[in-house]
Amino acid sequence: MAEAGAHLTSTVVTEQPSVFEVLAQESLMETVRPALKHAVKVLAESNPSRFGFLWRSFDELYLLLDLLLQNHFLSNCSASFSENFYGLKRVSGGRRLPVRLGLTRTSRWWSLLLLCLLPYLQAKLEATLKRQRDEEDFSIRLAQTRSQRLYRAAVAAYPYVSSAWQAWIFCQQLLFVFGFTRTHSPLLWLARVRLERLNTQDIRDLERKRAWWMMSQAARGVAVSLSSSLSLGVFFLQFLEWWYSSENQNTVKALTSLPAPPPPLHLQQDQSELGSDRRTCPLCRKPHANATALSTSGFVFCYRCIYTYVKSNHRCPVTGYPTELQHLVKIYSPES
Repeated sequence: MAEAGAHLTSTVVTEQPSVFEVLAQESLMETVRPALKHAVKVLAESNPSRFGFLWRSFDELYLLLDLLLQNHFLSNCSASFSENFYGLKRVSGGRRLPVRLGLTRTSRWWSLLLLCLLPYLQAKLEATLKRQRDEEDFSIRLAQTRSQRLYRAAVAAYPYVSSAWQAWIFCQQLLFVFGFTRTHSPLLWLARVRLERLNTQDIRDLERKRAWWMMSQAARGVAVSLSSSLSLGVFFLQFLEWWYSSENQNTVKALTSLPAPPPPLHLQQDQSELGSDRRTCPLCRKPHANATALSTSGFVFCYRCIYTYVKSNHRCPVTGYPTELQHLVKIYSPES
């Protein structure tokens, strides 16, 4: 369907795609990662002991899945998953004449690395930057070595590098719109490839491969299902905005004023094993020093104990719920 309508954005059929096509194929893959991450988060929160590892290793698992998917599409149709969905292909180097499907070995490996590895590194850098900001918000100053200071300086420079990268992308797209360059993305320029529309011979070559044709149909079905799921997700978010709006605030207060249900049986057993004295820390089994509660589970610990544990394990030590440093809540008692 996308291949049949790929030329509707232009009155003259040309090999070079329009800016709307290239931006649409980029936005398709940008929606897949957040959707999968949200689904994994829901699974991890519903059963931390069974699905918690999926959330902790999400970036690595997604990288492996993305490598397998993109390598398959690059090897069979000279395009990424989203590019093939919109009827596009990658052409190596500065070849101007119409060419058949197939990338050179160097172009295929560069395309694979830039499609998969660069987003993975970017996600890791953004997560590290977020953790550093959280530590600075909590006014935590630990002793650092020279290598750690250099590392923090490199991470601090990341926002400026990211801004420069976004400016390069904007300039590249602007030059692509006015016809001064044949690539709309710096990643394509670095991989020494450009995008072209699939011609009739390319489509025939793909349809001759029966297994590939069946997988292409399945991939289109998954993409359509994902688009529908995102539409339902937007509707659900709008419903939540209405639910927590000021107009519905009285209803929310009436519901939240109900008494809290008792904890599950396994949590009651954990509480009995931790002792009857609620003034002791579940980790060090000593009276609370600088008592701090976890907003995810409600348990109270010593600040030093729970900060060290959450920073290393990213979960509650009693319930196993996914937890971050911003979930620590300081308790101020009248005695203090």
